[in-house]
Amino acid sequence: MSPSGAPGSHDYRTISSREIFDGRIVRLRIDTLTMPDGGTADREICGHDDAVAVVAVDSENQIVLVRQYRHAVGERLWELPAGLCDVDGERPLETGRRELLEETGFEATDWRDVVEIVPSPGFSTERVHIYLATGLREVGRPEATHEEADMEIVRIPFDEAVDAVLDGRIVNGIAVSGILAARALLARD
Repeated sequence: MSPSGAPGSHDYRTISSREIFDGRIVRLRIDTLTMPDGGTADREICGHDDAVAVVAVDSENQIVLVRQYRHAVGERLWELPAGLCDVDGERPLETGRRELLEETGFEATDWRDVVEIVPSPGFSTERVHIYLATGLREVGRPEATHEEADMEIVRIPFDEAVDAVLDGRIVNGIAVSGILAARALLARD
């Protein structure tokens, strides 16, 4: 906290908001805010549903990763099983359970919060809830559609996943955050 009048004490107020696009995954708007110098400034905001990601670790200390094509960057990326919180009334943990099953065919008996992140706070409203899932049991993956039909699923040693983050083979920000935070959490146990 900072004393009144000190840097960091301005109350940024939205004085107008204009929606410019409402799509299936993102909503775009322009907010006009009050600034500390008395003026105003426009901010482009990408409204995005919250999401979940799952660091799924099996009994042999292997992590489950998926590799899928991401058109925005034109690459296939190694990622954690993940998805949007886009089912009305579904809590993030339940979304995590659903996404783990849909993307990998695994269920887990033990779930822990790992970390919550805001990947792009400069322009996006998205929050990602990351969970650690253990006690894995393979139950079979439902029929996949769209890009999930082309998704590769692997299990690799957890230490190798950490190395892949540190040497740049895993670059997805949610995966980087989740893998490193889960490693720190497990090291405390």
